[in-house]
Amino acid sequence: MDPILNAEEWLSRLGEALRDLRLQHNLGQVELSRRAGVGRTAVQNLESGRGTLSTLVRVVRALGREDWLGSLGNQPTINPLHLVRHAQKRQRASGGRRGHSSPQG
Repeated sequence: MDPILNAEEWLSRLGEALRDLRLQHNLGQVELSRRAGVGRTAVQNLESGRGTLSTLVRVVRALGREDWLGSLGNQPTINPLHLVRHAQKRQRASGGRRGHSSPQG
């Protein structure tokens, strides 16, 4: 597991990930900037760990990775412990199975 990163380290990692993704799509900075509707320097800035949220969103969408943006939002999850806490309490014990006798001790 990675140590806790500061803001600059996160920005650098994000820039590297965007550059890697752009290269996986075999896109130059100019082509990506055209698809995203931003300038080439805006893409260059993002890849070097600088830029605006607006540019980030546009570039991420142009790369087809809206799932990255969705992962930032609050996603509902089901916690099994939460389900157990709110389960209905049993009202009575069930009877023995038919055909089976209960051990008597």
